[in-house]
Amino acid sequence: MNFKQTLLALTIACAASTTWAQEATIRKVLGERLPQLSKIDEVSKSPLPGLYEVRIGTDILYTDSEGNFLVQGELIDTKTRRNITEERIEKLTAIDFNALPLKDAFTIVRGTGKRKLAVFEDPNCGYCKRFERDLAAVKDVTIHMFLYPILSADSSEKSKAIWCAKDRAKTWQDWMVRDVSVPANKNEKCDTTALTRNTDFGRKHKITGTPTVFFVDGSRVPGAINTAQIEKLLDEVKAN
Repeated sequence: MNFKQTLLALTIACAASTTWAQEATIRKVLGERLPQLSKIDEVSKSPLPGLYEVRIGTDILYTDSEGNFLVQGELIDTKTRRNITEERIEKLTAIDFNALPLKDAFTIVRGTGKRKLAVFEDPNCGYCKRFERDLAAVKDVTIHMFLYPILSADSSEKSKAIWCAKDRAKTWQDWMVRDVSVPANKNEKCDTTALTRNTDFGRKHKITGTPTVFFVDGSRVPGAINTAQIEKLLDEVKAN
């Protein structure tokens, strides 16, 4: 190893040592001053010089190099208009589409069904009803529908009735799109543990509202997007 290579190796080692020391300081200081932050998963430099990202699960906070200040909020790159915090959380909460527990969903196929998406919805969610009316206009798509009753006790009862219906897809669409009341669940032997698994899955992966849509690339979109937006996102996934 020549002199330049040795100097470069020493420089890299020194930088790594400094970074490690700063991360250790941040962990120690925040853990001591704010015990609820004792289980920090990761400390890393943010794009803003002097600002460090503190990750706890999928929650993102920011601090200075000594842990004297803690910032809770979003970091925006004004040049590119990128929401750095949002992008980071999207990566952390991305879900492998093939790992979704599809046995706990029912499926609706339109046309060729060649395009795919999954959606978590509460039957009492007004935004979900609006989303369903827009989704009804999307062709050649396979929809994996996860009942996600998080709004009320009635949401749970409706979800059980839909899950236990002879034709889940029709019962769901009758209620969500055509305002036909959900028939009472008369199947006492029906296994509804899928709904519990759905809510557990949602909490684990921070599905905090409905509707929440997942595409085959693992990306998620919260909220009632319209037909044009659904089509655009399906096409973008296909292009990638």
